[in-house]
Amino acid sequence: QVQLVESGGGLVQPGGSLRLSCAASGDFFSIYNMAWYRQAPGKQRELVAAVTNSGTTNYSDSVKGRFTISRDNAKNTVYLQMNSLKSDDTAVYYCNAKYLSSFWGQGTQVTVSS
Repeated sequence: QVQLVESGGGLVQPGGSLRLSCAASGDFFSIYNMAWYRQAPGKQRELVAAVTNSGTTNYSDSVKGRFTISRDNAKNTVYLQMNSLKSDDTAVYYCNAKYLSSFWGQGTQVTVSS
């Protein structure tokens, strides 16, 4: 069982930056494939970025070049650095851990607005 707690969301102006963190409890964090998803009002949840247990990353086309996912296995934490934010990035961002089973955090709101 893994419990995930996201933090770092908030209100930011277009062009600004935020860093989201997802702290995981439990053992064996390093074996989990980790990902960030987001869900905007009225839209389906979508994959934003992922990092495998071996460190391979992938990104949705909409955030490629602006967002960076990373993980620190010593701290049981995965990060999402978001730069050059746009209004379209406004959503609730969820952390996901997957290895045989899938676990979700409660989400953190990111609002990009002037």
